[in-house]
Amino acid sequence: MSDKFIDNPTKTREDEELDNGGLSNYLSNFLDISKSDFEVLQFPSGFSNLTYLIKSNQKEYILRKPPIGAQIKSGHDMSREYKVLSALKNNYKKSPIPIHYCDDIDIIGSDFYIMERIRGTVLRSNNFKKILTSKTQYDFIASEFVDTLVELHKLEIEKIGLSEFGRPAGYCERQVKGWTKRYQNSKTHDITDINFVIKWLNNNIKESSYVSLIHNDFKYDNLVLDTNSFAVKSVLDWEMCTIGDPFMDLGTTLAYWINKDDPDYMREINLNITSEEKNPKRGEILEMYSKKFGDDIENIVFYFVFGLFKIAVIVQQIYFRYEKGLTKDIRFKHLNFVVQSYARMAKSSIDNKKIEF
Repeated sequence: MSDKFIDNPTKTREDEELDNGGLSNYLSNFLDISKSDFEVLQFPSGFSNLTYLIKSNQKEYILRKPPIGAQIKSGHDMSREYKVLSALKNNYKKSPIPIHYCDDIDIIGSDFYIMERIRGTVLRSNNFKKILTSKTQYDFIASEFVDTLVELHKLEIEKIGLSEFGRPAGYCERQVKGWTKRYQNSKTHDITDINFVIKWLNNNIKESSYVSLIHNDFKYDNLVLDTNSFAVKSVLDWEMCTIGDPFMDLGTTLAYWINKDDPDYMREINLNITSEEKNPKRGEILEMYSKKFGDDIENIVFYFVFGLFKIAVIVQQIYFRYEKGLTKDIRFKHLNFVVQSYARMAKSSIDNKKIEF
């Protein structure tokens, strides 16, 4: 079976082009780069950091940089992403190998880093039906998905040299207050449901006793699968990785996991493949995680609601950039409705005291 890519690189978007001359001159100092055989393409998917493919001398590299107009450095910190990948490369086989970090903004207008290209299958809403055909495949990938997340949460932080990478004490409280502030800073419309959720989260902060390395954006389209076996080869997009409560990570993952019987306003978002009939449901993913992690997850509604709220804020920040004219990407035009849907789902979870509907 040949490689199947949803993210086939295409011509760079007009407002996101790089200085290819300056970049090739710079990279030729430490990579096998030919200035006469140098091509930069852009991966069109994704809504946050920008990802490019560099081709030269029959070799391929990935370049990651912050989006145009980004005002939230903590969500687009290239040095942080490079640091965690550097620590993981000898300790977690499911992470791409970093190659070089550049903090000289004169090269392409921002800092950036270079990493290896991982070839494989990325499952997204517009390609998975061509790739997956049986419930057995869906169940296997879901099991791989959960295994990979638990494996990450079980890493020995001190052993891999990341014990100073975050502040686990009071992590949940800082996250709730921090994402509340991010929302207020990017607010464009008054949304009653999100105001309710913000108040509830700030009044119901929970902290578990566990401390783990957490990805903070763990979902299907951040995984590269082996094209033949569908085993997870690599986890992508580590810019929000830190040390904290692993169940906050789980809550965000469950918030991304849209069920086949979730309300229409959530299924219509169509950002992932999980609403397909053959997929396990969100509650089954939670059960699988709890069994493999080795403990029941208390206060799951808090973690789930926080995950929904965080996704809403991330989308709101992207929409804010579009509304302010900082990006021309037409995909962002109606993201305000996605924010409203996630806020509505979070309020429903609070009202119903559960994560299934």
